[in-house]
Amino acid sequence: MLQERRSNLLATFERLESNVRSYSRSFPVVFRKGARAILEDENGCEYIDFLSGASALNYGHNDPDFLNIAVQYLKENGIVHGLDMATSAKREFLECFEQIILRPRGLTYKFQFTGPTGANAVEAALKLARKATGRSSIISFTNGYHGASLGALAVTGNRYYRNAAGLPPAGAVFMPYDGYWGADKDTSVYLEKVLADASSGVDLPAAVILETVQGEGGINPASKDWLQAVEKLCRKNDILLIVDDIQAGCGRTGDFFSFEFADLSPDIVLLSKSLSGCGLPLSLLLLKPELDIWEPGEHSGTFRGNNLALTTATAALRKYWTDGELSARVTKTGRIMSERLREIGESNQDQSLLVRGRGMMLGLDCSTGELAGKIVRNAFEEGLVVERCGADDQVIKLLPPLTIDEQTLQRGLDILEKSANAKA
Repeated sequence: MLQERRSNLLATFERLESNVRSYSRSFPVVFRKGARAILEDENGCEYIDFLSGASALNYGHNDPDFLNIAVQYLKENGIVHGLDMATSAKREFLECFEQIILRPRGLTYKFQFTGPTGANAVEAALKLARKATGRSSIISFTNGYHGASLGALAVTGNRYYRNAAGLPPAGAVFMPYDGYWGADKDTSVYLEKVLADASSGVDLPAAVILETVQGEGGINPASKDWLQAVEKLCRKNDILLIVDDIQAGCGRTGDFFSFEFADLSPDIVLLSKSLSGCGLPLSLLLLKPELDIWEPGEHSGTFRGNNLALTTATAALRKYWTDGELSARVTKTGRIMSERLREIGESNQDQSLLVRGRGMMLGLDCSTGELAGKIVRNAFEEGLVVERCGADDQVIKLLPPLTIDEQTLQRGLDILEKSANAKA
């Protein structure tokens, strides 16, 4: 009966929307409201959200301060679409980001607004790296995910996404990510060897692109030592270092940038997802000033710098990043989550489940996609929205809002524990 009722509610989507949709299959209800860490469907049923728009909603659903600012901006006829023209909203964001984020961290970057998605930022970064160095290849890493457009797909490891391209993705060479050969093997040594060996078959690349915590690849965190070794190799060989902070940035790992713990100074940083603060599309490249070699209009796009999103992005910076309170909260909540997940993993009746990640970007490795799928389906029926990731969808990925209250967090973890121990 429940399945039939859901099918009726979803009939319009089945009839009119493309087969490419995915999340509506995993969570087969029609959502209508969201507030903080809670989603509500058309029947009034509530769900705790441990997905957070795939980390596009780090501050939760519909923060009232952000909404008020957006509504006021629209009421005052603020510029919504302005190509890349100078606007008051853009100036305020640029100055705020420089003052609140860059200067305290000793970072100096120019800003390039791209099309509104993370993949748009990846495409621009790869294009710029090639232009700046005169080289064509890019080094990416096993299990890396950087988007589904052709350039971004070329540096994405997962065969499922690559096969959908219709032609072989080109221009990238893949190297083993930290831990790919086991915890006791330092894969940066292999990278060093192939770069130094003129007979390795690996040409000197324009750039290395990486995530400090791989998201779609299975919540794989890189160590400080490995990241620093990769950066050192880049500097030694005049290779640009691109950090894709689209999913792991904006506070998800604790610091605003996920690379801060490793004291990195990337040549290019990619931001999107939670940059706008409330789920509005906004994407950005931060690039070292000496790399700003574009000719005017050389890399263009109609929807660069969504001005409405810039107003809420500025509000997010002012509300959450003028002090260390949110970072401390993420660190504390991450510890609570990690400890609870370890308990869930060790008590599982099927097999031991492994916990990994950093901050509030955590994964529960179930070894098989079948087991992870069963747990996620059980969790949804109990009122928890959580997704899977990894090469075989074997990892349950937990991305609750950074602002989630402890009571709601524990309720969600209770559901996960119950679901992990359920037999059916």
